[in-house]
Amino acid sequence: MTIRTSRDAVAAAAGYLRWLGFRDVVQPEERPSSGVDLRAPGLVAQVDPSTRPTGLRAVECLWLNGLNTVGVSVFFSLAGYTPEARSRAAEVGLPLFVLDLTGTPQPVNGAADDLAAGGA
Repeated sequence: MTIRTSRDAVAAAAGYLRWLGFRDVVQPEERPSSGVDLRAPGLVAQVDPSTRPTGLRAVECLWLNGLNTVGVSVFFSLAGYTPEARSRAAEVGLPLFVLDLTGTPQPVNGAADDLAAGGA
């Protein structure tokens, strides 16, 4: 799926999560103030379609949101992550993926490698 819009990025991430084995992945019609773009039983995920690297605050907000659910939090970004965001994600075990413009997710850290290898 070629990414042309932010909705395309969210749809690509949702498709990948389904491929990993997460069931009932849903995308709210309106993006909630929490920033969480995708939900499924045992999963919260966020997609940053901006052209700037995702920062520390976004990673921490998703991680905190994930503490309220039982399961996995996953972050997808088009522009990558700041060094601080990558460091914090490594500390808390938050999987980070980068989406290329073809919609193909690439693992960025060890937690993402583990999720890609083992699935849901």
